[in-house]
Amino acid sequence: MTRTETRRIPVASPVIGARERELVLAALDAGEVSSMGRFVRQFEQGFADYVGMPHGIATANGTVALHLTLKAMGVRPGDEVIVPALTFVATANAVAYCGATPVLADVDPVYGNLAPAALEARITSSTRGIIVVHLYGHPADFGPIEAIAARHGLWIVEDAAEAHGAEYHGRKAGGLAAVSIFSFYGNKIITTGEGGMVLARDETLTARMRVLRDHGMTPGRRYFHEVVGFNYRMTNLQAALGVAQLERLDEFVGRRRHVAATYARLLAGARGVRVFGEEPWAKSAQWMASIEVDPAAGWNRDRLIADLSAVGVETRPFFIPLSRLPLYEQPPGTYPCAERLGGQALNLPSGATLSDADLEYVTTAIRDCAPR
Repeated sequence: MTRTETRRIPVASPVIGARERELVLAALDAGEVSSMGRFVRQFEQGFADYVGMPHGIATANGTVALHLTLKAMGVRPGDEVIVPALTFVATANAVAYCGATPVLADVDPVYGNLAPAALEARITSSTRGIIVVHLYGHPADFGPIEAIAARHGLWIVEDAAEAHGAEYHGRKAGGLAAVSIFSFYGNKIITTGEGGMVLARDETLTARMRVLRDHGMTPGRRYFHEVVGFNYRMTNLQAALGVAQLERLDEFVGRRRHVAATYARLLAGARGVRVFGEEPWAKSAQWMASIEVDPAAGWNRDRLIADLSAVGVETRPFFIPLSRLPLYEQPPGTYPCAERLGGQALNLPSGATLSDADLEYVTTAIRDCAPR
């Protein structure tokens, strides 16, 4: 590669085709542009069926899906909810929205998911539950976490916002716990622009979330409100897009897995570079294909990001650990695995639109940036 070959390769781009246009136009032609319309329930049931859960509740985005879930489960001030120290801030913020305290636990050193050993040490008499995040599409090791939760009488919520189509021991992510949430933001594996979903096993909890999602309005009695609710609804236009996207979800996951496997092949042997793969028991959705660079080998993650940007390769750093944010700050070194990955790992271009030539360009650019 020479610097004159510069092109623009985004981290992720949505795949929008004729089917998406067809269904969105059908919603427009029917005048079903708000939250009333056939596509909302169709998307809810279709996505729930895909994951293997009985109930789906479509929402305005993934963050409110998590807040809605916690409120419906009765999380309140004085409660503690354990969250991984390495995740997008919305995971912890949703706990704070309820007046409860997000308690951080360190992550595993390889994939950055909640570490069972670290989890148990954070449980107190005020702990009510655990939010398990499947970071960047790789499932967390759910079995040991589930055993710890059962031993202490705690519930689990799966934050599967980044893990559409991922699997843990052959079971779909989002179908492991009694309740889970997803995001359909524009860069997710499937998108509704903005949008989210709660999946639940319990019919009573599902009914409570539907009421809370719609201003707390009592079912069957319009404009009568017995509880404080929210306007967390998804529009029918978004759901129409989601129905079309869901038809291609396995295709999109397959392509992203190909992208990650190609990076692993093309970067094999690169000194000081670790490409994120998957555990034998996991099928990663590879929402974000990722690498970690080793400072001991001369790499500087932030300089690499800048150098790749200069030749048209968009990347993004791993999430800043929650413990390094002013909102949830704790002393340096408290969560060593989260802090290491947060400072040394980055996401590479990962979208289903990438060609093999794009992937070769990216990996050649990384090798060109290698410390001399």
